[in-house]
Amino acid sequence: MSQRRTQVAVIATAAAFGLTYGLSAPLIALELAGRGFSGTVIGVNAAMHAVGVLLIAPVLPHVVARAGLARPARVSLLAAAILLALFPLLPALGLWFLLRILLGMSAESLFVLSESWLSESADEASRPKVMGIYVAAMSGGIALGPTILAGTGRDGALPFLIGAALALAALLILVLSHPDEPQADQAREAGLLACFRRAPLPVAAAGLNAAVEAAGLALLPLYAMALGWSEAGGTLLLSVLLIGAILLQAPIGWLGTRIDRGRLTVWLAVLSGLGALAWPMAFAHPWLAWPLVFVWGGAFVGIYTLALTEVGARFRGADLAGVFAAMSVAWGLGALAGPLLGGLAVGLLRHGLPLLTAALCLAFALAHAARRRS
Repeated sequence: MSQRRTQVAVIATAAAFGLTYGLSAPLIALELAGRGFSGTVIGVNAAMHAVGVLLIAPVLPHVVARAGLARPARVSLLAAAILLALFPLLPALGLWFLLRILLGMSAESLFVLSESWLSESADEASRPKVMGIYVAAMSGGIALGPTILAGTGRDGALPFLIGAALALAALLILVLSHPDEPQADQAREAGLLACFRRAPLPVAAAGLNAAVEAAGLALLPLYAMALGWSEAGGTLLLSVLLIGAILLQAPIGWLGTRIDRGRLTVWLAVLSGLGALAWPMAFAHPWLAWPLVFVWGGAFVGIYTLALTEVGARFRGADLAGVFAAMSVAWGLGALAGPLLGGLAVGLLRHGLPLLTAALCLAFALAHAARRRS
């Protein structure tokens, strides 16, 4: 019961904070646009989140070794609440760049700490299912964030204060539930490069997930519209993909307890690559496009779910936090590179988006299969 309580508390905390993350990203961009700043300024400001990730990730394993998981997680949530409340109070653009860096540091810390904590709390038999539920809950929270923004609008301090209140709600969940905390230990190897060498495929899976996700969120509706879909239809297509990504993680996690995880990861990567190659044909028939993108979203995000599970099975304590930090850095870099590569591919080829997606997924499948054979 203690193990289950810990898992529920950490998942609920991460989901609540995911709402904050999903709300703040579009809110800050819309607020800057409403104040007349260019797309370049907005994009550079958004990139400050990744700068925060790169600044905090190298020290997180040492923080976990010294302070454990609970105390840094509480500090991260409190910091996020304060930072969000400061945005409307400090409207100067330069200060928003600094606040965005600090918000990236707090978000990165919470994500790494929650992934480490949840993985430590699960045993080998239940870990794939537990991590699948975690990814689904986190994704669901992030997806619901823009819905809150749609209801409140971007004007005034209210949406920022709602984001701060959500971060405080996550903190309250963490404090009142008293989840069990694993004993901290020292990392065997410090540094992100060392963590990458010890877990190259999970780190690559994080980068792949971020690159394709960021490119798809920006370009999939536009690609569908270029093939004759309406704007509403293209947006709804993306929504169906995200719903599949959320709902299918628990079943994929369950499969991870029944099938060799490495083999299942390769299968999911191949399925994702072949599924992307089928987009041009399937998008000509809505009755085929809807189920395809639903299953594709679940299979693709399942690669990341299994990567989290694999890392949790191999590492503990500060080592675990270090590998998750390396994965988060890869995530940030992938999120930066994905839209750039996607935009280039779409500019060169009509079906550039599915071809790029397929190439990345199949390359990962080949690399994973080769690693398994060696």
